[in-house]
Amino acid sequence: MENENKNNKVVYYVIGVVIVVVLILLVVLNMQTSNETITPNTDDETALESDLTAEDITKISEDTSEGSINVGASVSTISYADALIKYADKRIQFDTACQTFPNTVTYKDNTGIMLDNRSSISRTIKVGTNYTVKPWSFKIVVLPNIYLQSKTILVDCDKSQNVATILVQE
Repeated sequence: MENENKNNKVVYYVIGVVIVVVLILLVVLNMQTSNETITPNTDDETALESDLTAEDITKISEDTSEGSINVGASVSTISYADALIKYADKRIQFDTACQTFPNTVTYKDNTGIMLDNRSSISRTIKVGTNYTVKPWSFKIVVLPNIYLQSKTILVDCDKSQNVATILVQE
């Protein structure tokens, strides 16, 4: 019986030591991960609006090539910073994988919207009509006067289809 009590005590001690070691390992691992600094990814391929500095934002201006409401404009182009304010609730942002934010929106017919390309390559964006938006640029376009019964525009980005849905109100 005495032998059995000694064996039980040894088992309890071993279990206790194992638990303490596991707890120490968990604390050490947790401290290592919490001490790592998280820095925003500044790769051109993955930088989004949140990665841009105020200086970057002031240097970007609208892509006024074909399709823009400001086609060929040199004096009346809008800066990125101003466009972010003016089109805050009328902007669709495209990331490096052609995913959008937001991906479902509702606008009125003939509304000017901002197509915001946050990647390092030109994008062909279809919003009823195809628009080419240069890298790290944006284009202001007017939604087509909807003649569709569904009043829905499916947005495509390069080869990715239906990346966003625009519900159009009259």
